[in-house]
Amino acid sequence: MSDDISDIAAYYNNDPEREHSRLERHQLEYDLTWRYLNQYLPKQGRILEIGAATGRYTVELARRGYAVTAVDMSTGLLEESRKRIADEQLEDCVKFIAADGRDLSAVTERDFDVALLMGPLYHLVDQTDRRTVLKEASQRLCQGGILFSAFISRFAILSDLIKNVPNWVESRAEVRSILERGRSPEDFPRGGFRGYFVRTSELAPMHEEMGFETLTVAGVEPAIGADDESYNKLEGPLRQLWLDLLYEISTESSIMGASRHLLYIGRKK
Repeated sequence: MSDDISDIAAYYNNDPEREHSRLERHQLEYDLTWRYLNQYLPKQGRILEIGAATGRYTVELARRGYAVTAVDMSTGLLEESRKRIADEQLEDCVKFIAADGRDLSAVTERDFDVALLMGPLYHLVDQTDRRTVLKEASQRLCQGGILFSAFISRFAILSDLIKNVPNWVESRAEVRSILERGRSPEDFPRGGFRGYFVRTSELAPMHEEMGFETLTVAGVEPAIGADDESYNKLEGPLRQLWLDLLYEISTESSIMGASRHLLYIGRKK
């Protein structure tokens, strides 16, 4: 494993609840991701969730009867997930494993129907590490198994930065490094959020090189920029109509890169 990512584990261990509440703020990301999960998940089966975090997806998958193996390198996040699974009395449906996605030797099964990578890949700044995680996931999928992997879009993050930390643009070395390489300069101090931000054009080739057939690539926050609040306050039929519309345009190539989070879905050949 080429990169020491203990700082990322510490980032999540220091405040596990922050990650759980993230999808309460980014509700469109969660809702549209579930649209695609509903579309491509088998009706039943075994799911390997790499980067399971506090269980936002784990709990609902277990409720629906899937057998979930929940993996995360952050013991703090896994502990929060354990509590939520216990509260729902779903312990028989979920197995927890503390592991780095680049080394899944603790996951001995090799016939999962689905693998979820809802976060690990956007924390791995080295290409070799991203390829390793995809290889580890592929080795544990059955033939024809489905992979879901999430990423952060390189240029869409600017909508959050101009809204929340406008002074970021004054850090010229970081600005150039993000735009050109998708990551902060190597000599930047570690701590806080550290990740790799993709171009949409990278996603299909990256996975296809690792033996996946691309089913779709989508932006799960299409057309809203950093304006989560306008979607979050919608209710009832009006919210459903907007969700239907945004789902319809989520694969439109001309706007996909403006979605902060991107979702790749592929099938193991």
